[in-house]
Amino acid sequence: MRTSPPRERADAARNRAVVLDAAAALFRQHGVDAVSMDAIAAAAGVGKGTLFRRFGDKAGLAVALLDEQERKLQDAILSGPAPLGPGRAGDDPTPAERLLAFVDAYLEYLLAHLDLVGMSETGSPRARYRIGAYRFWHHHVRLMLAERDDPEADAHTLLAVLSAEHIRAVTTELGHARARRAALTLVAALTR
Repeated sequence: MRTSPPRERADAARNRAVVLDAAAALFRQHGVDAVSMDAIAAAAGVGKGTLFRRFGDKAGLAVALLDEQERKLQDAILSGPAPLGPGRAGDDPTPAERLLAFVDAYLEYLLAHLDLVGMSETGSPRARYRIGAYRFWHHHVRLMLAERDDPEADAHTLLAVLSAEHIRAVTTELGHARARRAALTLVAALTR
């Protein structure tokens, strides 16, 4: 029998919202790297222990802040309009079209939240591969590459190109437009 997850206490939910709002404001104002957990706790009016118990570290805060944006993109992939999603009956986007749409949408999301995604991916060893979002992206890309010899490895390879640190380096050197074009060219090569 499946049970629903325990409900969060009202005061815990309020504290979580206050902490996330404070962290988001400080990150926008000073940048993710410049903000300490002490500063977030002080701005939120909670103890450092509460902050660390709830989120673990700054990477955990980044994951929590990104959760809503990731959920929107995941919903679009699962049930949104074609080509990113499956669309309505009769739309039938090809896996290649869906993968191109995913990479384009993911790059848009990534560039809008580059510092937070970077923190969530690099907060601890292998952090990127442990977060649920990465597993979701990998599963989706693997399905879109199902016709290839090794879709599992190919999905990891494509997602490596879409890591926050890689995109930060490439966009700094080449600019957003060239980096986007290069990623989409790679997708086109993988889906031939």
